[in-house]
Amino acid sequence: MRAMAIPIRDALTRSGLALTPSEAKIVQILLEDYPIAGLGTANRLAKRAGVSDPTVVRLINKLGFDGFPAFQERLLEELDASLRSPLMMMEAKRPAAKGKRDVAQAYMHSAAMATQATADMMVTQTCERAIKLIMGARGRVVLIGGRFSRFVSGMLAGYLSQFRAGIVSVGPLTADAFDTLVDLDSRDVLVAFDYRRYQTDVIRFATQAAAREVPIVLFTDSWRSPIDKHAQAVLIATGEVGSPYDTMAPAVAQIEAVVACIVAQRSAEHDERVNRIESIRSENAVTLERTDDLQAAKLKKNARARRKAN
Repeated sequence: MRAMAIPIRDALTRSGLALTPSEAKIVQILLEDYPIAGLGTANRLAKRAGVSDPTVVRLINKLGFDGFPAFQERLLEELDASLRSPLMMMEAKRPAAKGKRDVAQAYMHSAAMATQATADMMVTQTCERAIKLIMGARGRVVLIGGRFSRFVSGMLAGYLSQFRAGIVSVGPLTADAFDTLVDLDSRDVLVAFDYRRYQTDVIRFATQAAAREVPIVLFTDSWRSPIDKHAQAVLIATGEVGSPYDTMAPAVAQIEAVVACIVAQRSAEHDERVNRIESIRSENAVTLERTDDLQAAKLKKNARARRKAN
């Protein structure tokens, strides 16, 4: 029997997995202390879950593995992949293409494949749950991210600010940034971006927010940030490409998909907010607009006013 290709954590939580009560106990232990709980002996895992050794073996077989050693080997592979540094990845992913153009095209192709894989993994219910948390927050929506992912976080903040008030993009997690936690509570929502090699400051901020009962929306990868155990909605993006560095392209596409869903569900109140923002930008000449475009917009506005008057 060949073990399934999906990450073990996803295999443990997939909706189609039929579990006995005893098997469910094992799954709970594995998820609560992932992946450490699965790296001991089968007997130790059985004792922690309060079940028999054969029950552990049956669950492992149900997951698609020939035995516990194969299960642990996959866990170790996932752990190794989640901790790889760019230097290690450079050795593992030297470009096979000869010309610079071939390397660029090969990379673009792999990034496109990663984006498609991310699209295939998106769960509609999870996306809707994330949107409900973000748009329904009675307080602020605070966004944080890591060294690179905070820029994706900032992009999402820029989009969200057009649809609702109270959007806070924290930026680098300095000592002052951690002071943001003092005012957070269950009325707020934290949106965290954390991809492998997971950053301790992002995890620490999210963990402290969770202790304050702040709901969390997490954007992460297939190996899942430790923030996963605190999050109410987790959106997964595949970042692995033919490069030592993971790509952010699928994550960017993912947040744009979330925004597209918000736009599709927008209300008259949201439209009014966008109109007010555009009016302010126009007054301050924020963007370069052609004179004939402005004239056309003015004519349309006058035409609408005449129709209302009639």
